[in-house]
Amino acid sequence: MCLRKRSGYRPPDLINAKIYTGPIPAERGGELAMGGGRSETSALSGTGGGRGMTTTQNSQRPNACCFCWCCCCSCSWNEEEKRKRRRRKRISQDTKMDTIPNCEACTKPSVDEIRLWSQSFDKLMRNPAGRNVFREFLRTEYSEENMLFWLACEDLKQEISKGAVEEKARSIYEDYISILSPKEVSLDARVREVINRKMQDPTPHTFEDAQLQIYTLMHRDSYPRFLSSNIYKSLVHGGSRTSSES
Repeated sequence: MCLRKRSGYRPPDLINAKIYTGPIPAERGGELAMGGGRSETSALSGTGGGRGMTTTQNSQRPNACCFCWCCCCSCSWNEEEKRKRRRRKRISQDTKMDTIPNCEACTKPSVDEIRLWSQSFDKLMRNPAGRNVFREFLRTEYSEENMLFWLACEDLKQEISKGAVEEKARSIYEDYISILSPKEVSLDARVREVINRKMQDPTPHTFEDAQLQIYTLMHRDSYPRFLSSNIYKSLVHGGSRTSSES
């Protein structure tokens, strides 16, 4: 006689069974949170063994770069730093004056002139060829905008037409002062406030304080590294060899 046909019969293993409603153990909770096992939804629906479980795992898998942006090899920030280092290493050990772009019209400097650049920053900046070489060095350090801003200010000082002054002043502000510009130079709040005030009625000397601050920054920060750079040393050694051969 089949016991299952008797009214009210339940298997013995279900008579005393209770549904567990307590907290999930830490190990199991971590596993579910990280997508390590089947999701509760998949298990209840009976489809967790196939496509449903894969979707749950993929949606819960963390992105390592989001948690380790400064160390992960795949982070874009880290890749950019690597590219910068590789570019610095590619600077030629035998830089010659002919390979320096002539951003300003100038004659080829003599060996004595090149050596004078190491005596003072003022002598370097007064020489067009020296500015070209120094600008090339700043480009390798990703701070070329400092020289571009300084040159733009010098150009503004030569203007006498009010219309041209206003146009160039506005262009300088948008290119180097605005916080939205990719070529923004580093200025303190006091100088920025002065510029904003002067921009209401621009003159050839609107950016005088800012120009002095950037000049001082290049003098104290970039100039010492320029003198010890391969670019400058190779020019000095190359010029010395040329003089001795002639």
